[in-house]
Amino acid sequence: MAAVNSKPYRPEVSDPKLGKPGAAFVTLKKQGELRGCIGTVEAHEPLAVNVAKMARASALEDPRFPPVRPAEVPELTIEISVMSSPAPVADVGDIQVGVHGLIIEQGARRGLLLPQVAVEWGWDCDEFLDHTCLKAGLPRGSWRSGECKLYSFSAEVFGEEE
Repeated sequence: MAAVNSKPYRPEVSDPKLGKPGAAFVTLKKQGELRGCIGTVEAHEPLAVNVAKMARASALEDPRFPPVRPAEVPELTIEISVMSSPAPVADVGDIQVGVHGLIIEQGARRGLLLPQVAVEWGWDCDEFLDHTCLKAGLPRGSWRSGECKLYSFSAEVFGEEE
């Protein structure tokens, strides 16, 4: 098996939009099943650079999965979610399933789910909030306690068809 190139890819950027700071999540799927998903919430580097880094990290560094093997690559599809800045949620009634992604924080625990996740699983708003709690390692319903910080964001999502 060939060694993985340890030097990160730095794309040349000719489109000014891709050269502006941006944050993104890159999701890899294999036969419709999650194979890796890593991203950033805050924009600290050009979007094109961020996407390239997150694609590599999704393939090689997602702790839930072993690194993607070269033989798997033809079986993978990629989805890119370009993130808006998170904003505090004042009223959970303002959350729109399929439009908003969620971040919940309590102490050192933090969970994030992308907007498309709730749609893929057929969740209503309460289920979406509960699953975001679970992602953070918190019990369902923790979002009701008043002790959690809750943020929403939107994402421009695009990628390959399954």
